[in-house]
Amino acid sequence: MPDWTQLRARAVERYEDGAARLPDDPDARQRQLTRLGNAAGAAGLAELMSGDAGSMWFARAAERYRQSWEHAPPESWGRPIGAIKARLLAGDQDGAVEEARWALDVGAAESESPIGRYAAALAYGVLGDWDEMRIHADYARTHESFPSAVADALASVAAEDVVGYVEAVEAVLESFETRNEYLEDMPVADTVLVLQALAARRGMAAKLESELLP
Repeated sequence: MPDWTQLRARAVERYEDGAARLPDDPDARQRQLTRLGNAAGAAGLAELMSGDAGSMWFARAAERYRQSWEHAPPESWGRPIGAIKARLLAGDQDGAVEEARWALDVGAAESESPIGRYAAALAYGVLGDWDEMRIHADYARTHESFPSAVADALASVAAEDVVGYVEAVEAVLESFETRNEYLEDMPVADTVLVLQALAARRGMAAKLESELLP
């Protein structure tokens, strides 16, 4: 079993070290802010896996991702996605709504990128607009470059297809369980947790067990 206390300490150290060295150059700054978001999210996941809420670190992650957007390259949809996911992982519904509206305000629903449409699907799921969620999830899953199981899970939530959702989210979990590398070296199926949070809003969260879940 991972030593979550040690993993949290490493993530916090990376965050604090990066925060102390924020550059003034806009491009370098946006990249550093993204790294800070990743480190803060990792600290939150470590706390979540050890039985705490991780709320403070998830909030910091969302804030850093959002701060990084101003000077980010076009189509940097990982930032809004990261912010929405962080708020959902923290169980912060009000914060998730705010991040969802921001993602749509900056054009996620108009993007031609499947990643942008993934951001839009998440956003509409948070807002409870299931028809729009399905539209953008369907767009994402027509692209070979996007993980089909993730898009299938989102589309199934939107359609209230319980069987389809269970099959898709189990496939997403399996993809985490069979990989060798994780973001920030944090062995957690965070996408599964986000999908489960959205599914729970429709009373259709799956019963899942894994060492990669709390």
